[in-house]
Amino acid sequence: MTQFNLPNNSKLINGNYFKDKSGSKNIKKVNIYRWDPDKNENPRIDTFEVDLKTCGNKVLDILNKIKNEIDPTLTYRRSCAHGVCGSCAMNVDGVNTLSCMKSHKDISGDINIYPLPHLKVIKDLVADLNTLYKQYESIKPWLKTKDNKKKTEINQTKEDRKKLDGLYECIMCACCSTSCPSYWWNGDKYLGPAVLLQAYRWIVDSRDDERKERLKEVADKLKLYRCHTIMNCTNSCPKGLNPAKAIASIKKMLATN
Repeated sequence: MTQFNLPNNSKLINGNYFKDKSGSKNIKKVNIYRWDPDKNENPRIDTFEVDLKTCGNKVLDILNKIKNEIDPTLTYRRSCAHGVCGSCAMNVDGVNTLSCMKSHKDISGDINIYPLPHLKVIKDLVADLNTLYKQYESIKPWLKTKDNKKKTEINQTKEDRKKLDGLYECIMCACCSTSCPSYWWNGDKYLGPAVLLQAYRWIVDSRDDERKERLKEVADKLKLYRCHTIMNCTNSCPKGLNPAKAIASIKKMLATN
């Protein structure tokens, strides 16, 4: 069997153990990935004993409790706490999700929390999304009309508006893209599920005048056709969207137009 060895400075080590001092019988062990770029140290796994009696129901509540009461150096993104902003995307219990939507009651045993996989880590649970945002910008995610001076509303039928359902709800949390093996290996060229879902959202918008140009822009063996329909993206989307279907629809449009 082939074995792959990590560089010594990349190997995970056991970190600090923070024992509960409350004496509560409702304790949950939480193992969290930690890495500080300002320290010349290996990444580590810190373990926290958390009293669930004094904690909310979501994984984000646990992280907030740890940061507020146990270790203020813990670093992660969060904002709305209602599944709208996508800031708190991370890998919880082996699945990419939003920590504000994931209930810790659904997890048996220890809770294991890591940053989104296969991205550069900025610090602790904060992953570098710069490449994803540049790819998002590349598809020009805004309405493009030939008459730029037109100031009136552009009407849309109910049927055409309904075509955007399941597309516009994407919050660009990157859970889908970072669960995709094709994006892991070709993330610099393959646009990935999140960006292609957004590309399709503008391609099928009846108010947009540049459908052909948009299709031509993504019709590339690396930008689009690195998708192999593994379905990880759809399975991991915390909003219940279907990026794989959107990608397949783009391929069908290119094949039939």
